[in-house]
Amino acid sequence: MTTRILPAVGDVDAARSVSTLLSQLPEAEPAAPVSDSTQLIDTLARLAGESLDDLPEVVLVHERIGPVPALELIREVSLRFPAIGVVLITADVTPGLFSSAMESGARGVVTLPLSYEELANRVQSAAQWSVGVRRHLSTGNDVFTGPGGTVITVSGAKGGVGATITAVQLALAAQASGRTVALVDMDLQAGDIGSYLDVQFRRSIVDLSTITDISPRVLADAVFSHDTGLSLLLAPSEGESAEEVTDRSARQIVSALRSRNEVVVIDCGSQLNGANAAAIEMADTSLLVTTPDVIAVRGAKRVVRMWDRLQIRKAEETVTLVNRFIRNTEIQPQLIEKITGTRTADTAVPANFKELQSVVDAGRLHELDSKSTVKQALWALAGELGIVKVPEKAEKNGAKSNAKFKNDRGSIGRRRDSDSRNRATT
Repeated sequence: MTTRILPAVGDVDAARSVSTLLSQLPEAEPAAPVSDSTQLIDTLARLAGESLDDLPEVVLVHERIGPVPALELIREVSLRFPAIGVVLITADVTPGLFSSAMESGARGVVTLPLSYEELANRVQSAAQWSVGVRRHLSTGNDVFTGPGGTVITVSGAKGGVGATITAVQLALAAQASGRTVALVDMDLQAGDIGSYLDVQFRRSIVDLSTITDISPRVLADAVFSHDTGLSLLLAPSEGESAEEVTDRSARQIVSALRSRNEVVVIDCGSQLNGANAAAIEMADTSLLVTTPDVIAVRGAKRVVRMWDRLQIRKAEETVTLVNRFIRNTEIQPQLIEKITGTRTADTAVPANFKELQSVVDAGRLHELDSKSTVKQALWALAGELGIVKVPEKAEKNGAKSNAKFKNDRGSIGRRRDSDSRNRATT
């Protein structure tokens, strides 16, 4: 049996050493090493998207991988790709480290400096376990779910640009199409999703922050089931409790939610902290909301640069949504795209707060009229992002993923001409 192995090693010399030893293993098919945690998750997600059979049997994680710590990365791989055997490479051989690695989901530990015999034994053991799990899943009632649900984060270039309304409507659009959807308020100090949806609930994301193994029952106790069908995980009512939600707990919470929902929409607000930074890094799509004015666009540029400096997300991997768009505004989406280095969404949301005011004041955003151009635009955006389920009839007719929004009056077309007034003053 051929064993496919994917090493995740950040150090060049260590990667060369690992590759050399792997090439000597019998019936081994080592892939080129990936250099960081983001590349590893992206590679596995891409392989799972093509075919679950293309996933490697074994993943090797070096202790100095980054930016996500090795044990956290092992936990995420184990949750998202449960039939992959993960092996940790480390110089720390203490019982405490071994116990932590096993709790994170590792199938073995290889000590540094590497030896051929130990590496061969650990890889063989992890591969046999992986094959056994896949055989069991293929014949049982359970199915191998691969990368899990889609995670969308929504962040604001600054406060008041409409990130929360965007997150709520995206979640409602996905749920209305037949998806199972979790909506998470990770604007930990100023979260308002509960207010927008008229929810008062004593549980919040803080209740999950100290739990190392989030079981379905524990998750269900912390989540509020809304009348719309959304599963809500709310921000704490006391802002000072936000400090209890660490980047580690955020990764566990997001992984648990994505393994049990088809779509997870996370409102990250406009302030960056360790928890929502981890969510943005893990997201399949990171949406940055701005308005077409100088201050907001400068804020968007500042956010994108900060994410890049902190190795959270690259500009080209971010989608910018232009909210409160007016056709004759001087700052057009093309200009925002050029300034921020991101890709702007094809859908822009029109400036029409009068449509929203009554439902926002009443805390009934889910009752926004279907004729609202703002709602139509945001639901069209959900189709553009691929989080709505396309009816089978539409698929057979070759319809696009957002075909149900084809009569949408809220999707504002962009002018592609050269006179978009690309002013350097922004």
